[in-house]
Amino acid sequence: MSTTATLSHAPQLTIGPLALDVPVVLAPMAGITNTAFRRLCREFGAGLYVSEMITSRALVERTPESLRLITHHESETPRSIQLYGVDPVTVREAVTMLVAEDRADHIDLNFGCPVPKVTRKGGGAALPWKLGLFREIVEGAVKAAGDIPLTIKMRKGIDGDHLTYLEAGRIAEGAGVASMALHARTAAEFYSGHADWSAIAKLKETVTSTPVLGNGDIWSAADAIRMVEETGCDGVVVGRGCLGRPWLFGDLAAAFRARAGEISAAEAAAAQAHPTLGQVAQTFRRHAELLVEFFDSEERGCRDIRKHVAWYFKGYPVGGDLRANLATVDTLEHLDELLATLDWDQEYPGEAAEGQRGRAGSPKRPALPDGWLESRDLDGAQRAEVADAEVHNSGG
Repeated sequence: MSTTATLSHAPQLTIGPLALDVPVVLAPMAGITNTAFRRLCREFGAGLYVSEMITSRALVERTPESLRLITHHESETPRSIQLYGVDPVTVREAVTMLVAEDRADHIDLNFGCPVPKVTRKGGGAALPWKLGLFREIVEGAVKAAGDIPLTIKMRKGIDGDHLTYLEAGRIAEGAGVASMALHARTAAEFYSGHADWSAIAKLKETVTSTPVLGNGDIWSAADAIRMVEETGCDGVVVGRGCLGRPWLFGDLAAAFRARAGEISAAEAAAAQAHPTLGQVAQTFRRHAELLVEFFDSEERGCRDIRKHVAWYFKGYPVGGDLRANLATVDTLEHLDELLATLDWDQEYPGEAAEGQRGRAGSPKRPALPDGWLESRDLDGAQRAEVADAEVHNSGG
Protein backbone atom coordinates (compact mmCIF):
# COMPACT_ATOMS: atom_id res chain seq x y z
CA MET A 1 0.00 0.00 0.00
CA SER A 2 1.51 3.27 -1.10
CA THR A 3 0.44 6.75 -0.16
CA THR A 4 -1.24 8.91 -2.78
CA ALA A 5 0.38 12.25 -3.49
CA THR A 6 -1.88 15.22 -4.14
CA LEU A 7 -1.97 15.88 -7.88
CA SER A 8 -2.80 19.06 -9.73
CA HIS A 9 -6.28 18.86 -11.24
CA ALA A 10 -9.15 21.19 -11.93
CA PRO A 11 -10.78 21.79 -8.54
CA GLN A 12 -13.87 19.73 -7.78
CA LEU A 13 -14.95 21.97 -4.90
CA THR A 14 -14.30 25.61 -4.08
CA ILE A 15 -14.86 27.02 -0.60
CA GLY A 16 -14.36 30.73 -0.99
CA PRO A 17 -10.85 31.11 -2.44
CA LEU A 18 -9.90 27.54 -1.55
CA ALA A 19 -9.83 25.14 -4.49
CA LEU A 20 -9.93 21.46 -3.53
CA ASP A 21 -8.77 18.73 -5.90
CA VAL A 22 -11.40 16.41 -4.43
CA PRO A 23 -14.59 17.41 -2.56
CA VAL A 24 -13.61 15.76 0.71
CA VAL A 25 -13.33 17.24 4.20
CA LEU A 26 -12.00 15.55 7.34
CA ALA A 27 -14.55 16.13 10.10
CA PRO A 28 -13.25 17.66 13.32
CA MET A 29 -13.09 15.01 16.05
CA ALA A 30 -12.00 15.87 19.58
CA GLY A 31 -8.81 14.10 20.58
CA ILE A 32 -8.43 12.63 17.08
CA THR A 33 -7.89 15.22 14.37
CA ASN A 34 -4.77 16.77 15.83
CA THR A 35 -1.77 17.69 13.70
CA ALA A 36 -0.44 14.13 13.81
CA PHE A 37 -3.58 12.53 12.37
CA ARG A 38 -4.11 15.30 9.83
CA ARG A 39 -0.56 14.91 8.54
CA LEU A 40 -1.01 11.16 8.27
CA CYS A 41 -4.25 11.51 6.31
CA ARG A 42 -2.62 14.02 3.95
CA GLU A 43 0.05 11.44 3.14
CA PHE A 44 -2.66 9.23 1.63
CA GLY A 45 -5.06 11.56 -0.09
CA ALA A 46 -6.35 15.04 -0.82
CA GLY A 47 -8.98 17.31 0.68
CA LEU A 48 -9.48 19.77 3.51
CA TYR A 49 -8.28 18.59 6.91
CA VAL A 50 -9.92 20.39 9.84
CA SER A 51 -8.51 20.72 13.35
CA GLU A 52 -10.24 19.32 16.38
CA MET A 53 -12.75 21.73 17.87
CA ILE A 54 -11.38 24.76 19.73
CA THR A 55 -13.56 26.74 22.13
CA SER A 56 -13.73 30.43 21.32
CA ARG A 57 -13.44 31.47 24.95
CA ALA A 58 -10.27 29.45 25.50
CA LEU A 59 -8.76 30.90 22.34
CA VAL A 60 -9.57 34.50 23.27
CA GLU A 61 -8.10 33.85 26.72
CA ARG A 62 -5.05 32.39 24.95
CA THR A 63 -4.85 29.25 27.06
CA PRO A 64 -1.66 27.28 26.32
CA GLU A 65 -3.63 24.21 25.21
CA SER A 66 -5.81 26.13 22.75
CA LEU A 67 -2.78 27.84 21.25
CA ARG A 68 -1.04 24.48 20.88
CA LEU A 69 -4.06 22.94 19.16
CA ILE A 70 -4.29 25.71 16.54
CA THR A 71 -0.63 25.39 15.63
CA HIS A 72 -0.22 23.70 12.26
CA HIS A 73 2.77 21.84 10.92
CA GLU A 74 4.57 23.67 8.11
CA SER A 75 3.40 20.98 5.66
CA GLU A 76 -0.27 21.68 6.35
CA THR A 77 -1.95 23.85 3.78
CA PRO A 78 -4.59 25.08 3.78
CA ARG A 79 -4.75 25.53 7.56
CA SER A 80 -8.26 24.78 8.80
CA ILE A 81 -9.60 25.42 12.31
CA GLN A 82 -13.00 24.67 13.81
CA LEU A 83 -14.37 26.95 16.54
CA TYR A 84 -17.14 26.33 19.02
CA GLY A 85 -18.90 29.21 20.73
CA VAL A 86 -22.23 30.47 22.05
CA ASP A 87 -21.50 34.13 22.67
CA PRO A 88 -21.48 36.32 19.53
CA VAL A 89 -18.89 38.73 20.93
CA THR A 90 -16.49 35.97 21.97
CA VAL A 91 -16.83 34.10 18.67
CA ARG A 92 -16.19 37.30 16.75
CA GLU A 93 -13.11 38.04 18.87
CA ALA A 94 -11.77 34.53 18.29
CA VAL A 95 -12.21 34.82 14.53
CA THR A 96 -10.62 38.28 14.55
CA MET A 97 -7.63 36.88 16.42
CA LEU A 98 -7.12 34.01 13.96
CA VAL A 99 -7.26 36.38 11.00
CA ALA A 100 -5.12 39.16 12.50
CA GLU A 101 -2.39 36.72 13.54
CA ASP A 102 -2.52 34.76 10.25
CA ARG A 103 -3.26 31.47 11.97
CA ALA A 104 -5.85 30.01 9.56
CA ASP A 105 -6.83 29.80 5.90
CA HIS A 106 -10.30 28.47 6.72
CA ILE A 107 -12.52 28.73 9.80
CA ASP A 108 -15.49 26.48 10.56
CA LEU A 109 -18.13 27.02 13.24
CA ASN A 110 -19.61 24.01 15.04
CA PHE A 111 -23.36 23.86 15.61
CA GLY A 112 -23.61 20.09 15.76
CA CYS A 113 -22.40 18.92 19.17
CA PRO A 114 -25.03 16.59 20.74
CA VAL A 115 -23.25 16.08 24.08
CA PRO A 116 -25.65 16.69 27.01
CA LYS A 117 -23.38 18.99 29.01
CA VAL A 118 -23.24 21.28 25.96
CA THR A 119 -26.89 21.13 24.83
CA ARG A 120 -28.24 21.56 28.37
CA LYS A 121 -26.62 25.01 28.29
CA GLY A 122 -28.11 25.75 24.89
CA GLY A 123 -24.94 25.13 22.90
CA GLY A 124 -24.09 22.81 20.02
CA ALA A 125 -27.02 21.33 18.15
CA ALA A 126 -29.44 23.12 20.49
CA LEU A 127 -28.27 26.60 19.50
CA PRO A 128 -29.84 27.01 16.03
CA TRP A 129 -33.28 26.67 17.67
CA LYS A 130 -32.71 30.25 18.82
CA LEU A 131 -32.69 31.84 15.39
CA GLY A 132 -31.64 35.32 16.51
CA LEU A 133 -28.64 34.02 18.42
CA PHE A 134 -27.60 31.80 15.53
CA ARG A 135 -27.90 34.67 13.07
CA GLU A 136 -25.91 37.01 15.33
CA ILE A 137 -23.05 34.53 15.73
CA VAL A 138 -22.80 33.60 12.05
CA GLU A 139 -23.13 37.13 10.68
CA GLY A 140 -20.54 38.46 13.13
CA ALA A 141 -18.10 35.66 12.38
CA VAL A 142 -18.40 36.06 8.60
CA LYS A 143 -17.76 39.79 8.90
CA ALA A 144 -14.76 39.25 11.20
CA ALA A 145 -13.32 36.59 8.87
CA GLY A 146 -13.11 38.99 5.94
CA ASP A 147 -11.40 37.24 3.04
CA ILE A 148 -10.91 34.02 5.04
CA PRO A 149 -13.71 31.54 4.16
CA LEU A 150 -16.05 30.97 7.11
CA THR A 151 -18.17 27.80 7.07
CA ILE A 152 -20.59 26.03 9.41
CA LYS A 153 -21.32 22.44 10.40
CA MET A 154 -24.68 21.54 11.90
CA ARG A 155 -27.20 18.77 12.57
CA LYS A 156 -30.80 18.39 11.44
CA GLY A 157 -32.03 19.78 14.74
CA ILE A 158 -32.75 18.87 18.32
CA ASP A 159 -35.13 15.99 17.58
CA GLY A 160 -37.65 14.99 14.95
CA ASP A 161 -40.18 17.53 16.22
CA HIS A 162 -37.73 20.42 16.42
CA LEU A 163 -35.75 20.55 13.18
CA THR A 164 -33.60 23.59 12.49
CA TYR A 165 -31.37 22.83 9.53
CA LEU A 166 -33.37 24.42 6.73
CA GLU A 167 -33.92 27.71 8.54
CA ALA A 168 -30.31 27.72 9.71
CA GLY A 169 -29.19 26.99 6.16
CA ARG A 170 -31.10 29.99 4.80
CA ILE A 171 -29.68 32.26 7.50
CA ALA A 172 -26.13 31.04 6.91
CA GLU A 173 -26.49 31.47 3.16
CA GLY A 174 -27.76 35.00 3.65
CA ALA A 175 -24.88 35.76 6.02
CA GLY A 176 -22.36 34.80 3.33
CA VAL A 177 -20.84 31.59 4.62
CA ALA A 178 -18.52 29.89 2.13
CA SER A 179 -20.12 26.46 2.59
CA MET A 180 -22.20 24.48 5.06
CA ALA A 181 -22.07 20.85 6.15
CA LEU A 182 -24.98 18.82 7.49
CA HIS A 183 -24.61 15.78 9.72
CA ALA A 184 -27.89 14.15 8.80
CA ARG A 185 -28.92 13.19 12.33
CA THR A 186 -30.61 15.08 15.15
CA ALA A 187 -29.04 15.66 18.55
CA ALA A 188 -31.48 13.09 19.97
CA GLU A 189 -30.16 10.43 17.59
CA PHE A 190 -26.55 11.09 18.67
CA TYR A 191 -24.66 8.69 16.34
CA SER A 192 -27.24 5.90 16.36
CA GLY A 193 -29.24 4.38 13.53
CA HIS A 194 -28.75 5.56 9.97
CA ALA A 195 -28.08 9.10 8.79
CA ASP A 196 -31.04 10.62 6.91
CA TRP A 197 -29.42 11.48 3.59
CA SER A 198 -32.74 12.83 2.29
CA ALA A 199 -32.22 15.81 4.64
CA ILE A 200 -28.98 16.61 2.81
CA ALA A 201 -30.92 16.62 -0.45
CA LYS A 202 -33.53 18.95 1.05
CA LEU A 203 -30.85 21.35 2.27
CA LYS A 204 -29.22 21.32 -1.16
CA GLU A 205 -32.59 22.17 -2.74
CA THR A 206 -33.12 24.98 -0.22
CA VAL A 207 -29.65 26.53 -0.39
CA THR A 208 -28.87 27.44 -3.97
CA SER A 209 -25.86 29.77 -3.86
CA THR A 210 -23.61 28.09 -1.29
CA PRO A 211 -21.92 24.66 -1.45
CA VAL A 212 -23.61 22.03 0.72
CA LEU A 213 -21.58 19.12 2.10
CA GLY A 214 -23.02 15.89 3.48
CA ASN A 215 -21.91 14.03 6.60
CA GLY A 216 -23.02 10.76 8.14
CA ASP A 217 -22.41 7.05 7.49
CA ILE A 218 -19.57 7.37 4.99
CA TRP A 219 -17.60 4.20 5.68
CA SER A 220 -16.09 3.78 2.21
CA ALA A 221 -15.40 5.63 -1.01
CA ALA A 222 -18.45 3.95 -2.53
CA ASP A 223 -20.59 5.44 0.24
CA ALA A 224 -19.25 8.91 -0.53
CA ILE A 225 -20.01 8.65 -4.23
CA ARG A 226 -23.47 7.29 -3.48
CA MET A 227 -24.19 10.20 -1.11
CA VAL A 228 -23.25 12.76 -3.76
CA GLU A 229 -25.31 11.04 -6.43
CA GLU A 230 -28.37 10.52 -4.21
CA THR A 231 -28.42 13.96 -2.59
CA GLY A 232 -26.75 16.27 -5.11
CA CYS A 233 -24.45 17.60 -2.38
CA ASP A 234 -21.25 19.32 -3.45
CA GLY A 235 -18.89 17.28 -1.28
CA VAL A 236 -18.61 15.00 1.73
CA VAL A 237 -17.39 15.30 5.29
CA VAL A 238 -15.83 12.13 6.69
CA GLY A 239 -15.61 11.46 10.41
CA ARG A 240 -15.70 8.06 12.11
CA GLY A 241 -15.17 6.21 8.82
CA CYS A 242 -11.48 7.13 8.76
CA LEU A 243 -10.70 6.02 12.33
CA GLY A 244 -7.82 3.60 11.99
CA ARG A 245 -8.07 3.99 8.22
CA PRO A 246 -6.21 7.12 7.05
CA TRP A 247 -5.83 5.42 3.66
CA LEU A 248 -9.57 6.03 3.16
CA PHE A 249 -8.60 9.48 1.86
CA GLY A 250 -6.64 7.82 -0.93
CA ASP A 251 -9.69 5.70 -1.76
CA LEU A 252 -11.86 8.82 -1.80
CA ALA A 253 -9.45 10.75 -4.00
CA ALA A 254 -9.37 7.95 -6.57
CA ALA A 255 -13.15 7.51 -6.55
CA PHE A 256 -13.88 11.21 -7.03
CA ARG A 257 -11.25 11.55 -9.75
CA ALA A 258 -12.83 8.65 -11.60
CA ARG A 259 -16.24 10.31 -11.23
CA ALA A 260 -14.77 13.50 -12.70
CA GLY A 261 -13.28 11.54 -15.61
CA GLU A 262 -9.69 12.22 -14.58
CA ILE A 263 -8.89 8.51 -14.28
CA SER A 264 -10.72 5.37 -15.35
CA ALA A 265 -13.02 3.33 -13.14
CA ALA A 266 -10.54 0.48 -13.39
CA GLU A 267 -7.71 2.72 -12.19
CA ALA A 268 -9.86 3.90 -9.27
CA ALA A 269 -10.72 0.34 -8.31
CA ALA A 270 -7.05 -0.65 -8.44
CA ALA A 271 -6.19 2.29 -6.18
CA GLN A 272 -8.54 1.20 -3.38
CA ALA A 273 -6.48 0.13 -0.35
CA HIS A 274 -6.53 -3.48 0.79
CA PRO A 275 -3.64 -3.35 3.27
CA THR A 276 -1.86 -6.37 4.60
CA LEU A 277 -1.42 -6.61 8.34
CA GLY A 278 2.16 -5.45 7.87
CA GLN A 279 1.02 -2.32 6.05
CA VAL A 280 -1.47 -1.57 8.81
CA ALA A 281 1.30 -2.03 11.37
CA GLN A 282 3.55 0.37 9.48
CA THR A 283 0.82 3.01 9.34
CA PHE A 284 0.02 2.53 13.02
CA ARG A 285 3.73 2.99 13.80
CA ARG A 286 3.85 6.13 11.66
CA HIS A 287 0.84 7.53 13.51
CA ALA A 288 2.54 6.90 16.85
CA GLU A 289 5.72 8.59 15.63
CA LEU A 290 3.76 11.69 14.55
CA LEU A 291 1.95 11.78 17.89
CA VAL A 292 5.26 11.72 19.74
CA GLU A 293 6.37 14.69 17.64
CA PHE A 294 3.05 16.50 18.20
CA PHE A 295 3.11 16.12 21.98
CA ASP A 296 6.90 16.53 22.12
CA SER A 297 6.78 13.57 24.48
CA GLU A 298 7.27 9.88 23.78
CA GLU A 299 5.21 8.93 26.80
CA ARG A 300 2.23 11.13 25.82
CA GLY A 301 2.39 10.12 22.17
CA CYS A 302 2.42 6.43 23.01
CA ARG A 303 -0.38 6.90 25.51
CA ASP A 304 -2.49 8.60 22.87
CA ILE A 305 -1.98 5.93 20.20
CA ARG A 306 -3.50 3.33 22.52
CA LYS A 307 -7.07 4.43 21.76
CA HIS A 308 -6.49 3.75 18.06
CA VAL A 309 -5.59 0.06 18.47
CA ALA A 310 -9.07 -1.40 17.97
CA TRP A 311 -9.77 0.83 14.95
CA TYR A 312 -6.54 -0.01 13.09
CA PHE A 313 -6.70 -3.75 13.66
CA LYS A 314 -10.47 -4.18 13.18
CA GLY A 315 -11.07 -7.48 11.38
CA TYR A 316 -7.45 -8.61 11.43
CA PRO A 317 -6.38 -11.80 13.27
CA VAL A 318 -4.66 -10.06 16.17
CA GLY A 319 -5.11 -11.88 19.48
CA GLY A 320 -6.68 -10.36 22.55
CA ASP A 321 -3.46 -10.48 24.57
CA LEU A 322 -1.51 -8.62 21.90
CA ARG A 323 -4.28 -6.04 21.53
CA ALA A 324 -4.24 -5.53 25.29
CA ASN A 325 -0.45 -5.10 25.27
CA LEU A 326 -0.64 -2.61 22.41
CA ALA A 327 -3.15 -0.67 24.51
CA THR A 328 -0.57 -0.29 27.27
CA VAL A 329 2.47 0.63 25.16
CA ASP A 330 4.63 3.38 26.65
CA THR A 331 7.66 3.66 24.33
CA LEU A 332 8.24 3.40 20.60
CA GLU A 333 10.75 0.64 21.27
CA HIS A 334 8.09 -1.32 23.13
CA LEU A 335 5.67 -0.70 20.28
CA ASP A 336 8.18 -1.98 17.73
CA GLU A 337 8.72 -5.14 19.75
CA LEU A 338 4.98 -5.85 19.82
CA LEU A 339 4.41 -5.10 16.14
CA ALA A 340 7.30 -7.40 15.22
CA THR A 341 5.30 -10.35 16.59
CA LEU A 342 2.54 -9.88 14.00
CA ASP A 343 2.26 -11.89 10.80
CA TRP A 344 3.03 -9.00 8.47
CA ASP A 345 2.12 -11.05 5.39
CA GLN A 346 -1.45 -11.61 6.60
CA GLU A 347 -3.74 -10.50 3.79
CA TYR A 348 -6.53 -7.96 3.99
CA PRO A 349 -9.54 -9.63 5.68
CA GLY A 350 -12.13 -7.94 3.46
CA GLU A 351 -15.55 -7.15 4.88
CA ALA A 352 -14.43 -7.83 8.45
CA ALA A 353 -12.24 -4.72 8.28
CA GLU A 354 -14.94 -2.56 6.70
CA GLY A 355 -18.06 -0.87 7.99
CA GLN A 356 -18.87 1.21 11.02
CA ARG A 357 -16.18 2.43 13.38
CA GLY A 358 -16.44 4.31 16.63
CA ARG A 359 -19.29 4.24 19.12
CA ALA A 360 -22.79 4.65 17.74
CA GLY A 361 -24.51 5.06 21.10
CA SER A 362 -28.29 5.06 21.35
CA PRO A 363 -31.02 7.67 20.95
CA LYS A 364 -31.54 9.82 24.02
CA ARG A 365 -33.68 12.73 25.05
CA PRO A 366 -31.61 15.89 24.54
CA ALA A 367 -30.72 17.84 27.68
CA LEU A 368 -31.87 21.44 27.25
CA PRO A 369 -32.18 24.57 29.38
CA ASP A 370 -35.54 25.08 31.11
CA GLY A 371 -38.12 26.37 28.68
CA TRP A 372 -35.74 26.22 25.73
CA LEU A 373 -38.32 24.89 23.26
CA GLU A 374 -41.09 27.28 24.30
CA SER A 375 -39.79 30.09 22.08
CA ARG A 376 -37.41 30.61 19.17
CA ASP A 377 -36.18 33.77 20.93
CA LEU A 378 -33.55 33.88 23.67
CA ASP A 379 -34.66 35.40 26.97
CA GLY A 380 -32.33 37.01 29.51
CA ALA A 381 -32.02 33.98 31.79
CA GLN A 382 -31.27 31.70 28.86
CA ARG A 383 -28.62 34.08 27.52
CA ALA A 384 -26.85 33.81 30.87
CA GLU A 385 -27.06 30.01 30.66
CA VAL A 386 -25.58 29.70 27.19
CA ALA A 387 -22.63 31.81 28.33
CA ASP A 388 -21.53 28.77 30.34
CA ALA A 389 -21.77 26.40 27.37
CA GLU A 390 -18.27 26.99 26.00
CA VAL A 391 -16.62 23.82 27.23
CA HIS A 392 -14.23 21.44 25.51
CA ASN A 393 -16.11 18.57 23.94
CA SER A 394 -16.59 16.58 20.79
CA GLY A 395 -18.09 18.23 17.75
CA GLY A 396 -21.15 16.84 15.96
